Amino acid sequence: MFSPDSFLPRLTAELAELSDPRDIRARAVAILAQARADAMSDLVTGFRTHPRAARETVRAVASLTDAIVTAVHHVATTILHPQKNPTDTEKLSILAIGGYGRAEMAPQSDVDLLFLTPWKVSGWAESVVESMLYMLWDLKLKVGQSTRSIDDCLRLGAGDITIRTSLLEHRLICGYAAPAESLRERLWAELFDNTVPEFIEAKMAERAERHRRQGGQRYVLEPNVKEGKGGLRDLQTLYWIAKYIHRVDRAVELVDLGFFTRDEHLTFWRAEDFLWAVRCHMHLIAGRPVEQLTFDMQVEVARAMGYRDHGGRRAVEIFMQEYFTHATRVGELTRVFLVALEGWHLYKAPILGTLFSRRKRAKPGFRIDQGRLNYTDEATFLANPLNMLLVFEEALRLQVLLHPDVMRSVAANLRLIDDRVRQDPEAVRIFLDLLLKHGNPERPIRRMNELGVLAAFIPEFAPIVAMMQFNVYHHYTVDEHSIQCVAALSSIQRGEVVEDLPVVSRIMQGKINRRVIYLAVLFHDIGKGRAEDHSILGARLARRICTRFGLPADEIETIEWLIRNHLLMSDVAQKRDIADPRTLRDFAKAVKSTRRLDLLIVLTVCDIRGVGPGTWNNWKAMLLRKLHAETERALKNGLEEINRDKRIGEAKRSLRHLLSARKWEPKAIKTELGRHYDNYWPGLPTETQGVFADLLRGLGDDQIRIDLHPDTDRDATRAAFVLADHPGIFSRLAGALALVGANVVDARTYTTRDGFATAVFWLQDSDGHPYDIERLPRLRKMIERTLSGEIVAREALAGRDKPKKRESAFRFPTHVTFDNEASDVYTVVEVDTRDRPGLLYDLTRTLAESHIQIASAVIATFGAQVVDTFYVKDMFGLKLHQQQRRDTLSKKLQQAIKDGAERAEKAERPLGGAF
Repeated sequence: MFSPDSFLPRLTAELAELSDPRDIRARAVAILAQARADAMSDLVTGFRTHPRAARETVRAVASLTDAIVTAVHHVATTILHPQKNPTDTEKLSILAIGGYGRAEMAPQSDVDLLFLTPWKVSGWAESVVESMLYMLWDLKLKVGQSTRSIDDCLRLGAGDITIRTSLLEHRLICGYAAPAESLRERLWAELFDNTVPEFIEAKMAERAERHRRQGGQRYVLEPNVKEGKGGLRDLQTLYWIAKYIHRVDRAVELVDLGFFTRDEHLTFWRAEDFLWAVRCHMHLIAGRPVEQLTFDMQVEVARAMGYRDHGGRRAVEIFMQEYFTHATRVGELTRVFLVALEGWHLYKAPILGTLFSRRKRAKPGFRIDQGRLNYTDEATFLANPLNMLLVFEEALRLQVLLHPDVMRSVAANLRLIDDRVRQDPEAVRIFLDLLLKHGNPERPIRRMNELGVLAAFIPEFAPIVAMMQFNVYHHYTVDEHSIQCVAALSSIQRGEVVEDLPVVSRIMQGKINRRVIYLAVLFHDIGKGRAEDHSILGARLARRICTRFGLPADEIETIEWLIRNHLLMSDVAQKRDIADPRTLRDFAKAVKSTRRLDLLIVLTVCDIRGVGPGTWNNWKAMLLRKLHAETERALKNGLEEINRDKRIGEAKRSLRHLLSARKWEPKAIKTELGRHYDNYWPGLPTETQGVFADLLRGLGDDQIRIDLHPDTDRDATRAAFVLADHPGIFSRLAGALALVGANVVDARTYTTRDGFATAVFWLQDSDGHPYDIERLPRLRKMIERTLSGEIVAREALAGRDKPKKRESAFRFPTHVTFDNEASDVYTVVEVDTRDRPGLLYDLTRTLAESHIQIASAVIATFGAQVVDTFYVKDMFGLKLHQQQRRDTLSKKLQQAIKDGAERAEKAERPLGGAF
């Protein structure tokens, strides 16, 4: 840092020999730029050495900015525009406002200045302001400025809440003190003191709108550190309101005023320090003012703050768990603060379910206080630890929110929930009633989690609290995902989604064991974050919890089985060909009973719907419904029902009826039924086989026929192709589809006895919706150009394959597995790796070059990760039995993935659409 006392005389001497104002400005800027760069370098070095010393850093940046503004003011008023005897109207005050006024600045924060005059702005003041601004801009500072009289400030502040908030935190930097003092006194006397309720209401509305814009969740995985829920702006809002009412200058004063306890102020202080540290590192890493903590930025900030991989978890996951813990604490502080305001009748929060709650009375020991549930006496409340669970059930029963007094008391006394309470049958009853008896348990379960009660009562839950899942697929932390799943289950049970989810809605209205399914849903991810498989560990932990709860042995066994297998149905539906009889047989054997099957599909649906917006779609719904129906039929009628020959016969009969209804001649029907090999019949719906029949009719050797049909019921577009067969046809079609931006979710390819290829792909656009039929002409042209060799898909796709910057931090190790037992006829090849548009083309091209025939492909995408599953035979129609052959193919596939990624890194990303 440079001190004005020593620096300004030196600056004056450096400028003494210059007379041209432009030369003076240029020289002053050069000197100040170097001084600022040296000071910032020292400051940044110190911060990187002590990466959590945020409070000192933001104050040091503000102090350095003060020195720069003071020096610029000195040059403007003593050298460029000297004024020895200024009149009262020429007494200019330079004030910092907003965050700068609070003396808190991140390295790339704006410099918000108020040039204040007692009355109307004079010509001299205008010249000074203009010269100062030019120098500050030349120093590359981002300046937000206004030039106003004191009356202007009061008038504008009265009409605009943003201006009023910035004036709230004004601070004199240099110039005359008298106007600044006058402004301070008049602001409170004439504006602030008379408008306290209005200001609070405006700030709360602003906060609600800000949260809505940022996604409305505290656990958004790419949070906005400044504006998001639980971020810096939430803390600043509390400080603004307190300052507006009581003129506080520091947050610690909120303790003496009765807003916070000492422990709560410490929580405030720690959260603020942590969030400022994160924000400062973000500014330094990006070299610009960024506020969104994106996935790639999270990795960099975690590294800068000294986090390290530990216990099977990445450093970035540990860092983000701490971030979300602080964000949760900020929410608790906000609730405590607002109720203190309500107690002083300065603010009235919206109340939940007031009309409904009038019909019910609170149980003894509780009372309704300002529309919220509170204890009648804290000592009595704490004398019985069961009350710390009962209060949540009671709030749900009465349909009211909890009073922050009782939340504060619960959070401060979690030690009372000990092993004796955890094993108390009455405590278990209260918890299970809360889950099952009084409507949607989402709100009380979330509040129990935020206050630490859930982890105290169920210690096995503690490790997943605020635990981030560092991938693009999951939108929430593990605990929030679990609560979202419970909310999804409750919605199904209440009959709110019958139209969207008819199967699971019917199941939940039947004789399903609700206690089993609710506990399985709540605990299904409880094993995450450890080195061991989370399904296996979670099942073990669930057994321990349910044994402690005293549940019957058969329920414990079912819950344990569900959690151990909670990914089974999703994996089979999304990663396997469920038209293959062996797939259905193996799945039915694993499930064993229709009771388990029903429970498993409910758990699976809730798990997928709880991942985040847009994850559930009709394609997944169709796959799960089909798998459930086929398996249910097999379990009821016997596994012999799943018979390949029987299915072939049924498929042929169905197509014969369809073609007869379309007035086909018997001879033509017989020809169509005889032109396909056996593997064609069980793998496709009758409707699709009817489309192929029409396309094949009269097809010439050099013709390509395409049928594109959007299927909104499946959220996918069916693209059927028929053309003369030749090697690598599947790969070329996949390349053409990728070039027009179509995502393949499922595919089948067959060869007719008379030498034609029949290939069908189910396509979605980049948003997971059916591929637009209006793009058919472009798709047809691209296929023709690709098949003719005019476009080489491998080269054309390279620029599109470049991973997005925000996704580059994710690790997706490639795994290639072979399974000769999953199908009676085919070898199943599963490739798990990072997704990119040209991946399917690269993999299918490699298989074709290795003389491998692809019968079907199933593509399951999880954010930036993809699992491509191929049902294949060798050129002789046999499975890949030889280990050496499988090893060689595995290496070729992995090399193709690596080569494609390297081509993408070198390629330029295309600017516009595809060809």
